[in-house]
Amino acid sequence: MSGEQRVTIMDDEAIERALARMAREIVERNQGTDGLALLGIQRRGKELGERIQEELERSEGVQIPTGSLDITLYRDDLAAIGPRPVVGESQLPLSGIDDHAVVVVDDVLYTGRTARAAMNELMDWGRPARIHLCVLVDRGGRELPIQPDIVGRKVEVLENQRVDVLVPELDGRFAVELVTTPTEDL
Repeated sequence: MSGEQRVTIMDDEAIERALARMAREIVERNQGTDGLALLGIQRRGKELGERIQEELERSEGVQIPTGSLDITLYRDDLAAIGPRPVVGESQLPLSGIDDHAVVVVDDVLYTGRTARAAMNELMDWGRPARIHLCVLVDRGGRELPIQPDIVGRKVEVLENQRVDVLVPELDGRFAVELVTTPTEDL
């Protein structure tokens, strides 16, 4: 049995183009940048949110408040990850999120459970005017009725495949890889 097979489906240039397009779409959906805030879901959504914020600063000439969400305590499988989960800090960019258009940024949308957990955490912090879900990759396979508003790329994924997003801050490079795990023949 051989190991995993990795195929790069987005390189750094493709990711940068997707993030620039996604930033434009955020501005269009919000009809400008007033009242806008970006919150990246910890781990890689935070780094992608910061990249989108940089693109918005370049293109719109304004600095959008940006922060991060650690959804660890809002997961519906918290008991399965052990008695002492590692909890990071959520960092809200404003004194509150009430009446703001909040864009939640994540790397990959799969079952919808991470997005649901992020929305649950947001509601504990206040009541945004609206929430947009922005993901670099939509791989399908939803278990909950949650759909992204803004997508970098939609990818069809088989049962023995997953999508890995790599960011320079954590992985040393920018890439999206389709990872295939060998299946055992009976």
